[in-house]
Amino acid sequence: MSTAGAARQDWQARIHKASGEVAAAGQVEVAAPAGLRATAGGGHATLTWEPVAGAIGYIVQRAPREAGPYGSTKQRDVDVPAVPEPRFVDTGQGPAWYKVAAVTTMDAAGPFTEPVFAAPLAAPGTVTLRVDASTTTRPLPRPWKYMIGSEHLSYMLSADTVGGRPIGSELTGALRTMREELGVETVRAHAILCDDLGVYREVDGVPVHDFGKVDEVYDTVTSFGMRPIVELSFMPRDLASDPSKTVFGYGAIISPPKDYGRWGDLVRALTQHLVDRYGLREVIDNWAFEVWNEANLEVFWSGTPEEFFRLYDVSAAAVKDVHPDIRVGGPSSAANGWVQELIDHVDASGAALDFVSTHTYGNAPLDWRPTLERHGREGTPIWWTEWGPTPTHFHGIGDGPFGATFLLHGMKSAAGRVDALAHWVASDHFEELGRPPALFHGGFGLFTVGNLRKPRYFALALADRLGADELACSATGDTAGVEMWAARSAAGGVGVLVWNGTLNQDQAGGEEGLSREVALTVEGLVPGEYTLSHHRIDERHSNIRAVWAEVGGGADWPEGGQWDRLHAANSLQELEPARTVRVEEGALRLSFTLPMPAVSYLELTRL
Repeated sequence: MSTAGAARQDWQARIHKASGEVAAAGQVEVAAPAGLRATAGGGHATLTWEPVAGAIGYIVQRAPREAGPYGSTKQRDVDVPAVPEPRFVDTGQGPAWYKVAAVTTMDAAGPFTEPVFAAPLAAPGTVTLRVDASTTTRPLPRPWKYMIGSEHLSYMLSADTVGGRPIGSELTGALRTMREELGVETVRAHAILCDDLGVYREVDGVPVHDFGKVDEVYDTVTSFGMRPIVELSFMPRDLASDPSKTVFGYGAIISPPKDYGRWGDLVRALTQHLVDRYGLREVIDNWAFEVWNEANLEVFWSGTPEEFFRLYDVSAAAVKDVHPDIRVGGPSSAANGWVQELIDHVDASGAALDFVSTHTYGNAPLDWRPTLERHGREGTPIWWTEWGPTPTHFHGIGDGPFGATFLLHGMKSAAGRVDALAHWVASDHFEELGRPPALFHGGFGLFTVGNLRKPRYFALALADRLGADELACSATGDTAGVEMWAARSAAGGVGVLVWNGTLNQDQAGGEEGLSREVALTVEGLVPGEYTLSHHRIDERHSNIRAVWAEVGGGADWPEGGQWDRLHAANSLQELEPARTVRVEEGALRLSFTLPMPAVSYLELTRL
């Protein structure tokens, strides 16, 4: 079996296994959510309820009969079924009974509501959207701006090719584009301490540190204006208590250190070296250190939870030894795990916790603010350092327009309550469980090999195109998965971003019964002439996967002029040509069909 094949087999065997049991987090008593309502619409049921103080999210359960049995509404390939807000849209199901409970930690929920019933309607209705261009609600939050994920950064130094394309330069190019086109500030990646960068070895039993290759990597990142979030992982071979414990095709060692003092010395030396090279003020203001990656999973940590918490304390102390204002945090956990537990731990140990970080896939991130408030840590930054449509390699769910609607749903949900929602990852140049076998292979990236932009990238670009001032808006009628976001630019133009999606991955390829006729009114405009443009992401627009299906003839990789054809077609496309409209009495009314999944971006620019 190949190295990649063995790594994949090992991953599949261990990815769902916890690395150990931790002490139960303190319980928080909450009541069942009040006011649960079920509204039937075409092809769906929408559940709404009143928010519960202290909840980080809500569990929705479904049953075919009022008496049950009730089961989770969790979709396949979703690691956390709870939703962060008091609304849930259930699509692709028949008549059902529903009940809801508030979640206060990842292991505790309050009592469930009494069940309510809904039966989806056969025919879809119309959606009415309204935007008030005269009413600003807040500065538009942009949770995508702070951070993007990447394959291990030493991959930027690779001279190899995949599909005939250069790995190192294209990975670097994808990150550069994220910075230059979307203004993303930082990149977070694994394995800066792995042996391919040669940071640590022992000579006659004496530790030797060498950060020359780290400099090469970080100089590349900083050359185009990004800064790294330094994930302190994985374990150098000479420092590992058990070097045989590894993950990924590149053999990252997941063992605890054999000597915690030497681990602390390594972290301290790396931090000091970065301060010496890039400047103290630069590191304090723009860099941060995250301890390990997903230690709550056996596949990433062969030690016990207690050993991880010791690793955290030693790492945090080493960073703070260099300067108390340099940021350090964690637990960088899978599926919201160990967040409450790490907070409990540092409350007792006194270790620094400058930000909280965790991961989730297939759903919008939960709301950890109530937990931080209970611990007197209001305002602590919350970073979701990995997030995307799927945690599964080679899955494919995110490569088409479904991925675009998922991305917008998550970003809108997170806006204003998290400090970073880092999409995992920028580029399909990625080798954790094997290098890409084909152009569209279900990669995590916003960019393909060859740096073609996927619909997810275009969705993020459209969100970033919204102006600085968020506008008041509302959606009524048979909304199903239709959501919107609107903003006004400094020049007085208005952008309206509308999407139609679902969390039901079984409907990712499209569902005619969830298509909607949209009636949009933009009020509060200054009368006069505007240019109206309408960009679209759907199966036929701004979807390079569909172009490759036509061009490629079933091949794995483009050849020769096919690359040119793909790049020529790889643009954000208009549903119709831009036109001039005259706004009378301050309002503009438009109507259009919005398939599921699809995204529309309507922009009014004053002439």
